[in-house]
Parts: sequence; C-alpha cells; structure tokens
Amino acid sequence: MIHYYKANCHSENLKLIREFVKIVLGNLHLTENNLNQLVLAVDEVCTNIIFHSANNNPNKTLEITIVENADSLEFEIIDRYSGQFNPIQALQVRPTLQNIIEERRKGGIGLLLVRNIMDEVEVSHENCQNIWRLRKMLKNEPYSHSA
Repeated sequence: MIHYYKANCHSENLKLIREFVKIVLGNLHLTENNLNQLVLAVDEVCTNIIFHSANNNPNKTLEITIVENADSLEFEIIDRYSGQFNPIQALQVRPTLQNIIEERRKGGIGLLLVRNIMDEVEVSHENCQNIWRLRKMLKNEPYSHSA
C-alpha cells in the first residue's frame, strides 16, 4: 500500500507530519517503541528540510510517500529547495555521539538518530530536488496489515 502526504514547509506542520506517519503506521502491528522510532526518524528529516532547506517558508512544500512492502517500510521525502543544508554532504559525515558531545557541535544528532533507527538511509539530488529514501526492514517485527 502507498500513502502520500504533502505539507507546507513551516514548523507548525511538523505536528501534522508526525500525525500522518502515526496514522499510517498505526494500521500496522508494530511495537510502540518501533512506531515511535520511525515517527522520530521521519520527523528529523522533515525538520532539517523545513529549517535548513526551505528556511521555514510556508510557501514551499515537501512530499512524503510511505510504501508498505511485505518485509519493509520505505519512506521517500522530497524537497525542491536549496538552502544552506546539503543533505548529501551531511550524510557523508559520520560523527559518533561522543564526537558531537566532545566537539560541542550544534547539529548532527538528528541524522545520527535517523541512521541508527533506519536500516538504510540514502539521499540523492535528482531533477532539482533532494530525495531522501529511508528503509526499515520488518523481518524481526511482528507485522501484519490491520483489516
């Protein structure tokens, strides 16, 4: 099954994005812990897009697609804006939590969380847009579609 959501790039819409992801994933039999982790991962990516790529401009939008597969969930998040945040470069940097603390870095924890939650994290720049692809394998999760 495929689920789609489009939101304006304003911080007030982060709550609506989280609710959309919770509703979609709430129809699956995931543990509460896994559900919350997946919502957090999508929220972190969308927060970066809203604040760093779209500069919290409500006239800009982002798109989220969630694809339910038999053994995985795939999240695709698209933005078409270039701010000061380069997601491809950001994913190439792989700090540890200890590095972030020692260097007193302002950012980096969110993407570290996303990498730890998801099984695959990819970002590409195609046709003037950044495309985030996040995948979570469900092989160890008691998973089934709700009727």
